[in-house]
Amino acid sequence: MCLAIPGKIVSVSAETDEISRPAKVSFGGILKEINLCFVPEASVGDYVLVHVGVALSVVDEEQAHETLNYLRQMGELDELEPES
Repeated sequence: MCLAIPGKIVSVSAETDEISRPAKVSFGGILKEINLCFVPEASVGDYVLVHVGVALSVVDEEQAHETLNYLRQMGELDELEPES
């Protein structure tokens, strides 16, 4: 099964081309670089669903938090949890 994880865009790179629009996204405090090429309307502060490093869609904050809670309950967010 493939999962898309919601994250909040914290920055978008000024260096883009036709197939790459790099951005940094926060997944519960863990920053990852992703590609926004499929969601040209996305901007800093938006929540996006990310799968294998590519944002697939923009979602509202409530939906993002609800999805994260479900994934946390299922134990699917272990790799995104900060190390203690």
